[in-house]
Amino acid sequence: MIRSWMVIGAVAIAVAFSGNILGRNNMRWFRQLRRPKWLTFEPLIPVIWTVILICGAWSAYLVWESNPGTEQTWWLMAFYLLLEIVIIAYSPVTIRLRNLKAGTIVGGIGFIIGLILAFLVQPISNTAFWLLVPYLLWSPIGTYTTWAMHQLNGD
Repeated sequence: MIRSWMVIGAVAIAVAFSGNILGRNNMRWFRQLRRPKWLTFEPLIPVIWTVILICGAWSAYLVWESNPGTEQTWWLMAFYLLLEIVIIAYSPVTIRLRNLKAGTIVGGIGFIIGLILAFLVQPISNTAFWLLVPYLLWSPIGTYTTWAMHQLNGD
């Protein structure tokens, strides 16, 4: 029997890997951008995002298990999916368009969606809420970093 955590995990992994559609020329552009001097943690960013995405999937699992199959729970799963799509869209949007301003906007939209989702799931599962907090803490940092890079590089 297929368990809910398997489905949620498979969807999360599929969406995460769908963001790997960038060409080498586009990545070269991004690597050549000037960065703020305080951006010393850039090598940790992939690890940070991995933890955030795992926490998000775990949060979705807890919400699903609290009331599986109901209309409300399906809507919340759609909201989780929307959030992950926006998170993953950051790189393709920013890098394919070669536009840091667009990346800043995507980052801001993701934060708003994440904040709404966190408050929607808090009454259902306090743990699910807290598992979204790493994203809510990191998202403004990532968005600000993109904005700072935009200030240094323009578009």
